[in-house]
Amino acid sequence: MEVGVVRQRRLADDIVMQLETMILEGTLKAGERLPAERALAEQFGVSRPSLREAVQKLAAKGLVVSRHGGGTFVAESLGSTFSDPLLQLLGSNADAQRDLLEFRHTLEGACAYYAALRATELDHGRLRVAFEALQDCYTRIGTVTRAEEGVADASFHLAIAEASHNAVLLHTIRGLFDLLKRNVVTNIGGMYALRSETRDMLMNQHKELFEAIIERRAEDARTISNRHIHYVQEVLAEGQQEAQRLARAQRRTGATPGAGRGEQVRP
Repeated sequence: MEVGVVRQRRLADDIVMQLETMILEGTLKAGERLPAERALAEQFGVSRPSLREAVQKLAAKGLVVSRHGGGTFVAESLGSTFSDPLLQLLGSNADAQRDLLEFRHTLEGACAYYAALRATELDHGRLRVAFEALQDCYTRIGTVTRAEEGVADASFHLAIAEASHNAVLLHTIRGLFDLLKRNVVTNIGGMYALRSETRDMLMNQHKELFEAIIERRAEDARTISNRHIHYVQEVLAEGQQEAQRLARAQRRTGATPGAGRGEQVRP
């Protein structure tokens, strides 16, 4: 029987695995600075040369970036699913906004479902902080900006993704964070103008979603999340229809009587 050679793992490889896990699970975020070399070596219980070797391997993989005199950081690119020019394009295109809501319908429903199943007490605490920040935005009518509300809304949904303990869902939401924030900012102004009850509806929907996750009602959490996105889609569709009707009415202002019977419209 042939036996393969057993290669002893290097300590640096074990450190790499631990740091990769921290990046994957979201403990270390894109753009975040790693603790100082001495502190990190003490935390892992390893020598500084072994830690240095591990960091070099992570840098070779493109996961971290070392800045001369400034420390080592998780690569910013890990948090950017879309480039800034594409963000601008998606944010200004009505069809793309619709597509994003359809994507959110599937993605955030799954996040809510798994968060209700898997969230720890620490996750519940972080989720509560994000929820209360969002509710505070809803109550500060006239003083809160759309940008503030956009950040609070996107942060709440990011907290749900973190609580899902699904690395793919988490990093997808993180990568889309700026796009989600812009989507909220774009939507809320028009929604509030269309329906007076919108602010209360959104407040209650987020409250129901938060409570379903905290109470571990997974199916309810997914249903509530889907209902929330459906409501946004409904209001925005109503706004688009109203805009189309207005545009048609404006075009008709130059029409003469009888134009509809085949007569030419004078400029």
